[in-house]
Amino acid sequence: MSSAPGEAPQNTPDQAVLYEERLWPSFWVWLIAAGFSSAVIVMFAPISMAVGYGAAAVVAVIVFTLLVLSTPRIAVTATTLTVGRATIERAYLGSVEWFTGEDATQQRGPGLNGLAYLCIRGWISPVVRVEVTDPEDRTPYWLVSSRHPERLAAALAA
Repeated sequence: MSSAPGEAPQNTPDQAVLYEERLWPSFWVWLIAAGFSSAVIVMFAPISMAVGYGAAAVVAVIVFTLLVLSTPRIAVTATTLTVGRATIERAYLGSVEWFTGEDATQQRGPGLNGLAYLCIRGWISPVVRVEVTDPEDRTPYWLVSSRHPERLAAALAA
C-alpha cells in the first residue's frame, strides 16, 4: 500500500525503533540553570523587585527551553542510527565498543580522532564508539555519550 502525495509514509518493520535514548541534562545542570535565572533578580532589584522577578521568569523560560531543545535523541532502527540531527545507514557501521570511567575519558580526550563525529555531553560519562566503514566518508567513527552504553551497543550489534 503506497502513500498518497503529501501523506506521511506508514511505519514499516525497518523503521521500528529498537533503541531510543534522550541525553537529558543531569539534575545539577537544571539546578545551575535555576540558580542562573534566580541571579537575574539581583541584577534588577535596584530598579524594582517586580521587574527582577519578571526578568528572572523570562530568563528561566529561555534557559529551560534551550536545555530541552538542545537535548539530542539517539535512535536505532533496523536500517539506521540517528544521533541528534545526524543519521547514518547501519550498512556503513562497523565495530561498536563502549567505554566507562577512565577509558571513556581517554576516548573523549587524548584518544580522540579529530575527524570523528561527536555527540558527547559533559554530564554523561560513558561513551559508545561506532566505527564508520563507508569508504567515501572521512569520518572514522562516531563517539556518542550514553547513560546505557551496553544497551546501545547491543542494539547496534543485533
